[in-house]
Amino acid sequence: MQYEGVLRKMQTEIGQPIQYYLVFENDFIHVNQLLNKELHLQFLKFQCLNCGNDRPIYRQGFCKNCFFEIPSAGEWILRPELSTAHLDKEDRDLAYEKKVQLQPHIVYLANSSNIKVGVTRKSQVPTRWIDQGAHEAIEILEAPNRYLAGITEVALKDHVADKTNWRKMLTNTGVDEDLVAWSKRLKSFIPEEAKAFFLENNKETVIEFPVAQYPQKVKSLNLQKATTYSGALKGIKGQYLLFEDETVFNIRGNEGLYVSIGIA
Repeated sequence: MQYEGVLRKMQTEIGQPIQYYLVFENDFIHVNQLLNKELHLQFLKFQCLNCGNDRPIYRQGFCKNCFFEIPSAGEWILRPELSTAHLDKEDRDLAYEKKVQLQPHIVYLANSSNIKVGVTRKSQVPTRWIDQGAHEAIEILEAPNRYLAGITEVALKDHVADKTNWRKMLTNTGVDEDLVAWSKRLKSFIPEEAKAFFLENNKETVIEFPVAQYPQKVKSLNLQKATTYSGALKGIKGQYLLFEDETVFNIRGNEGLYVSIGIA
């Protein structure tokens, strides 16, 4: 069986375990059904997720021109504390920025490779946790806009990490922390203007990933350089495919690559 299309982050569905889907323009793959099967990946060309042109991908699935022009790639995406829509100040497109920034945002703690703090739109819970490979998470603050969530994250990352160690996450060797205890410990470090949005007595969400075999030492696949790869799929975690030979392939990190996927 053969599929072709541009890579976008896998869509997910809550289940025990999480269900994963690769969605192409005219077809989709239920990736869980490929576990223990031999996959053949081939890089064919680039296809920018915005303009659709065959130009080298710069970041986030976009070519360089689009990355520096479109509103959905503004710096506030990765750094929420830079959000300015609540001040009526435009970065690239104020109407778009108001739509995204002026909605409820969650500050959360998660166990992935280690305890980490993060920010996501409320509408993206628990998708954001799944994409990061977190197997436990808890909401600690619900802010009315992205800016307040962002400054809270900045304040809390002096005390807990704000990044996932992807190698530990994929080898499943991280150390789990008590997220409820940490949320209580961090409450006093929340900025004054955001303190009223702290969430009391929230419970942890537990996430199960479809992994039959974790790698002991990961080897990251660069499909642009290798152009082809074949291997038996043994797991899916975060946005990674895990193969029997300990190769891992980051779907999210390869958005904008147009590929063929053969299934033996």
